[in-house]
Amino acid sequence: MRIVLTGGITGGHIYPALAIGDKFKEMDPECEILYIGNERGMEREIVPRHGFDLEFVPSKAVDRSNVFKMAETLAVTEQGKSKTYRIMKKFKPDIVVSTGSYVSVPVVLAAHKFGAKVFIHEQNAYPGMANRFLSKYAEKVFLGFEDAGKYFKQNQKLQYAGNPVRRDFYGKDKKEARKILGIPEDDFVIMTFGGSQGAKMINDTALELVRAYGKNKNITILFGTGKRYYDDVQQDLKALGLDNLENVRVMPYIQDMANTLAATDVAISRSGALSVSEITMSGCPAIFVPSPNVTGDHQYYNAKAVVDNEGAILVREDADTPERVTNILKELLADPEIVSKMAENSLKCAPVNATDIVYKGIMDIWTKKI
Repeated sequence: MRIVLTGGITGGHIYPALAIGDKFKEMDPECEILYIGNERGMEREIVPRHGFDLEFVPSKAVDRSNVFKMAETLAVTEQGKSKTYRIMKKFKPDIVVSTGSYVSVPVVLAAHKFGAKVFIHEQNAYPGMANRFLSKYAEKVFLGFEDAGKYFKQNQKLQYAGNPVRRDFYGKDKKEARKILGIPEDDFVIMTFGGSQGAKMINDTALELVRAYGKNKNITILFGTGKRYYDDVQQDLKALGLDNLENVRVMPYIQDMANTLAATDVAISRSGALSVSEITMSGCPAIFVPSPNVTGDHQYYNAKAVVDNEGAILVREDADTPERVTNILKELLADPEIVSKMAENSLKCAPVNATDIVYKGIMDIWTKKI
């Protein structure tokens, strides 16, 4: 079997696609996988490191601000479709799996023209524009959150699966993860992370936490800034005289997220679908601060699914967010029993069987064809 994966720009689209690809490789080591993405996206770094072949095609986000920009998007999409079709004539995919973003548009359109079976996975509670548009070409649309179903017209194609998470996150041991990362076994570990691109509000909150707990020898703070904010954060810490603290680790991007979350007692994070899935798969309590700048407020609904099951706490973003998060954390530090219960409830929300459901759903349709 030959499989094309597509979906990119951010880790939230890329990692679920890789998890699906890994499942196919697990079940059939001889299957061939090609990832098609955009050279400006994070797939440029992530996919080759993961071991899958990668091709780039032109693609552009929709900008409705004026007719000329819309025309440019259509032209670039057509270029991407043509290049993708040439790639498919050579690779001859049997199926194409899309996890969304604008790069998926020319790929799925080309797949439809080529005659490959198309499958879509939507990670968020509020679907992205690309997946909603492309769903008419799909054999099946897998949902990361059941609430997303009401935004698709083809109800007969929908199947709730949860969000695929890489095997790296399964069954991690906190003690072993801390040993790998060199974190004291008995420390209370706080991790802050604003998604693959970083988030200023999360960083401002982390700075407040460093002020409050950076000199506490029984607390370790793992501070993921996002690449574009890293230098600014370092300057802020230096100005505060907090740039050389042994128990505060500042990094532009958290490479080993599986061990980092396994080692963490409380994560403070945006609530993109990938972040929520990885956090719950790790059984990690969280304080979610949903981004207010996303379509349909979908990060709020992503977080709410865990909050309603008492595995996380939700804080809406405003000027007082850093102070409110710090106060919540103070309460959690004072009550380990609550943290332990949140960890149990977080794990109950984990999409443990998501990749299995997606794989079976695809194969059920594929085997009928052959």
